[in-house]
Amino acid sequence: MASTTEGVLPGRLAHGYWRAHEWGLDDHACLKLIHQVLETGIQCFDHAACYGGFRNEAVFGRALALEPALRERLYLVSKCGILFPNDELPHIQNHYYDNSRAHIIWSAERSIEKLQCGYLDLLLIHRPSPCAHPEEIAAAFDDLHRRGLVRHFGVSNYSAQKFSMLQSWLDQPLVTNQIEISPLQLTPFDDGSLDYLLEKRLRPMAWSPLGGGALFKPQNERSARVAQALLAHGKAYGENRLDTLAYAWLLAHPAGIMPIVGSGRLERIENASAALNIPFSEQEWLSVYTAAQGKPLP
Repeated sequence: MASTTEGVLPGRLAHGYWRAHEWGLDDHACLKLIHQVLETGIQCFDHAACYGGFRNEAVFGRALALEPALRERLYLVSKCGILFPNDELPHIQNHYYDNSRAHIIWSAERSIEKLQCGYLDLLLIHRPSPCAHPEEIAAAFDDLHRRGLVRHFGVSNYSAQKFSMLQSWLDQPLVTNQIEISPLQLTPFDDGSLDYLLEKRLRPMAWSPLGGGALFKPQNERSARVAQALLAHGKAYGENRLDTLAYAWLLAHPAGIMPIVGSGRLERIENASAALNIPFSEQEWLSVYTAAQGKPLP
C-alpha cells in the first residue's frame, strides 16, 4: 500500500530527541550521531522546547555549532506550548499549555537560539489548549514566517476538527499533525484523524511508534498477540526484529505516516531504516490490526 501523499516532510522517517538527555552524549558524540543518522537516509530531526526539562535542544545545538555547515542538510522540527516546573525556566510554577502569540514567538526564538540553527523548517503547536484563541496562533505564525524564522507550520495531538478549525484562521498551510500512532495505538485509524489528513494530502508524524516499548516486553495478552502477528509476517522476509516490523507496518499505510525513531542507539536507527524494505499487503496489514483489536473483522 504505497503513499500518495508527499507534502514538505523529507523522507519516510524522523529522528526524535525526546529522550536525548538520557543518552549521555557530549557535544562531539552528539555530532557523530547526527552524521550517523544522516547516513541512514534520515534528514528530519524532531525536537520540542520542553524536552529534557527544556534542555535537550541546547545539547543538539552545541553539537551543530561544531559543524555549522551541516545545518543545510537537516530538516529541523520543534514544538512549543507545553510548560511545567523545571530548573531551566524557574519562573514556570505550574503545568499548563500556552498557545498565545507571545509565547509561540518567544518559544520559537528560544528554540532557534538553543539549536543554533538560524531558522526552523517546521514549528508545531505541541498540544492544543482548550481556551487557545486561533487568532493569537495566526498572528504568531505570520510574524515568524515574515521574519524568516520558521518555514512551515503544523500541529501535534490535534483532532481532525481542531486541525480544520485552526487552518481556517491561518494564511500559512498546516503541513502535518504529529500524533501517537503504533500497532498498539489504533485510535487515529478509526477516529477520522488519518482520514482527514488523507483528504488534505498531508502526511502525519507518529510519536511513540513502538507503543512505548510494550512490543518488546509484552505486559498483557494484547501486546503479545500483536508482537506475534508482526513476527509471523516477518518470517517471509527473514526478519525477526520487532521494531523493524512495527515501523514497516506503519510505513505501509496509505497516509504516508512518518514514524519518529526516538533512540540514540545506531542499531535501533538502522533497524528503522530496514523497515523501508518490508512490504505489507492489505491482507497482511489487517492481520496485525485485528490482532490489536482482539477480534476479527466484521
